[in-house]
Amino acid sequence: MWKTRSKKTLVILNGVAASQSEAATKSKDPIPACATRSARRNSQDAPNAAGFLPTTTRIDMNPKKYWVYIVGSLTGTLYIGMTNNIDRRIAEHKSREFEGFALKYHCDRLVYYESFDDVQNAIDREKQLKGWIRAKKIAVITSINPTGQDLAEKWGAPMAFAAEPIKDR
Repeated sequence: MWKTRSKKTLVILNGVAASQSEAATKSKDPIPACATRSARRNSQDAPNAAGFLPTTTRIDMNPKKYWVYIVGSLTGTLYIGMTNNIDRRIAEHKSREFEGFALKYHCDRLVYYESFDDVQNAIDREKQLKGWIRAKKIAVITSINPTGQDLAEKWGAPMAFAAEPIKDR
């Protein structure tokens, strides 16, 4: 009835890595790998057949990144936003793809950004920055970007390896 997104996870059982389906068939642990932490904690009193206490560690193979950023205009107008793909979002600002505040006031120069692993932390930080007075926003920008240059100015530019001239590319 409910649709869920599957996440790629790597399950490590007693120090041996396996996919979640392999782990369920190989494990002598009576509690499945997808059990809750409390069920696992309660089951760890008894050792398995090999004499080891069952241990499971999950590693997220699809880590998400969220970005809070500030773009500005040449006249000093600031726009604060949050995205899960900063490259795409800054390209949208630079191409003036979407209507709104940033397009109206020509905010297309990336002057500040920070990344988060948790979406709620990113949303909270965006709200915090938006609540600050202008002087405090400028102070945080100049703390990492004192000249106010466009941090994404060369994003997407052609790169050359050592001893390879860019002109030939």
